[in-house]
Amino acid sequence: MNTPQSAIVVGAGIVGLSTAWHLQQRGLSVTVVDKVGPAAGASWGNAGWVTPGLVMPLAEPGAWKHALQSLTDPDAPLHVPLRFDPQLWKFLLRFAANMNARTWRQTMSALQPITTAVDESFAELKAHGIASPVIAAPYVAGFSSARAAAAFRTELEHLHAMGQSIGVSTLADGNRPAVFSDAVAHGLEISGQSYLDPGDFVWDVARAFKACGGQIMDGANVCSVDAGPSSASVTSDDGNRLTADVVVLATGALLPRLATRWGLRIGVQAGRGYSFTVDGDCLPAGPLYFPEQRVVCTPYQGALRIAGTMEFLDPDEPLNSARLESVARAVRPLLRGIDWPSRRDEWVGSRPITPDGLPVVGRLASDRIYAAGGHGMWGMVLGPATGKLLAEHIVTGAVPHQLAAFNPLRR
Repeated sequence: MNTPQSAIVVGAGIVGLSTAWHLQQRGLSVTVVDKVGPAAGASWGNAGWVTPGLVMPLAEPGAWKHALQSLTDPDAPLHVPLRFDPQLWKFLLRFAANMNARTWRQTMSALQPITTAVDESFAELKAHGIASPVIAAPYVAGFSSARAAAAFRTELEHLHAMGQSIGVSTLADGNRPAVFSDAVAHGLEISGQSYLDPGDFVWDVARAFKACGGQIMDGANVCSVDAGPSSASVTSDDGNRLTADVVVLATGALLPRLATRWGLRIGVQAGRGYSFTVDGDCLPAGPLYFPEQRVVCTPYQGALRIAGTMEFLDPDEPLNSARLESVARAVRPLLRGIDWPSRRDEWVGSRPITPDGLPVVGRLASDRIYAAGGHGMWGMVLGPATGKLLAEHIVTGAVPHQLAAFNPLRR
């Protein structure tokens, strides 16, 4: 195929818009198509963590204990519905098979190259006018026991030994966030990371893309993708058809609906996360993490965004208020000065999880159709780097070494 001159990107989240922007920078005419619009899915309600040093596989050794807990504890951080769903249980069996140290190390080695490209990818967007700030700040992890703090520190030191850019130190008493309650007895400070307002950042990328002539078509639900010898096309459920040289599918947890026909065989499952916003008297200077409860908190628009849980349900199912309450119950004893009745922006979003913990980024069974997804909880941090590397792949035909392990055609 000759160098493409035009592209359609399906999906207006951080991955899709980053890919569209980089394709545009390489001279392509690009149209983004989305059912709702920019930052309407997981790119809006997430915690906004830009943490290349913390990127790791979800299927970590010993994670099976959380799965067993989910079967008996309705407030467990992981929720797996007890229902007849062969596709989900097949996925979970494959996921469980990767919960071992050898596979974890292999997956970390495959992820590490793209994590080193994260800071540069955000800096490039900033240099080209993306004004929404990426704020450098130490992360503070809080624990109720010294044993839990020591175990988490060992995990962080292991990440550092694997090549991740991360620093960890015991939290000094003078640096203890005032929002911590007395139930938080121990703390660790994690350096070298940043955070952002995810919705604002993605909208800023969309504005920059449109300012350079890009087109965003919202309200268009793409129901089919086709490719021929000279072009590719997408058709929405209202019958509208768009044609370009290449199509990129960046639809998050919905990726299999369009990509399975084009060779996607590895399962992509919706791992739904929940968040809400509350006001407080003494908000922290940076993000907080409670590993024992699997809950995160991020400064957000003068308030605090609280997020957590992993729920394996279909992306189209409505918000489960019981899961939202479980996040609130888990974190309430750990924080002081929070105005809990101010809770708002209650949200659920679907993160695209793969059983082997690796994204799916690259060409599908047609040289005119590409996939970009499967980042799990790391879509925000890896999205700009993914977009840059995939644009390079599409334009040059060569696979960047950072994407070598992310082949969408793998099984």
